[in-house]
Amino acid sequence: MASFAIVLFFSVTGLTLNHADKFTSQVHSTQEKGTLNINWVNVTDTTKIPKLEIVEYLREKNNIRAAFTEFRIEDDQLGVSFKGPGYEADIFIDRATGSYEVTKTSAGFVGVINDLHKGRDTGPVWSVVIDIAAILMTIISLTGLLLLLYIKRKKVKGLLVAAAALLLLYLIYALWIK
Repeated sequence: MASFAIVLFFSVTGLTLNHADKFTSQVHSTQEKGTLNINWVNVTDTTKIPKLEIVEYLREKNNIRAAFTEFRIEDDQLGVSFKGPGYEADIFIDRATGSYEVTKTSAGFVGVINDLHKGRDTGPVWSVVIDIAAILMTIISLTGLLLLLYIKRKKVKGLLVAAAALLLLYLIYALWIK
């Protein structure tokens, strides 16, 4: 049953990924503004910018619920990014004033499950989940093939159908994709 749930999840998200244009209406963005401690950002020696304090302050004050992914330092601004499945927050901080603007983008439920399917912005734990799912689906496929080999009346037809399906996939790839 665990394998069934995994196959169902990846089948449904395969469809939502393949027809993403029909599910884009769930994407929405919000913007917020704030101010950081000017002593954190208005320094000439950029190595003294307290990145950790800035990241944690922004996460707490702006209710950011994703993993920290990037901290960019430029002459006049700082950029901080957070990303998670179906979610991202980008922050631009004016180094002269400490004022910042946060843009949060949420792709809704379908965006979350699509990113889970792809393993995008999901972290190492979800990567292990995807590996386990792939192993279980491989076991399901091999088990079905092995069972087919023991059914004498269906063995040849079953192997021919499997071979024809593989050949068809290859032909579609070779003729229309490559």
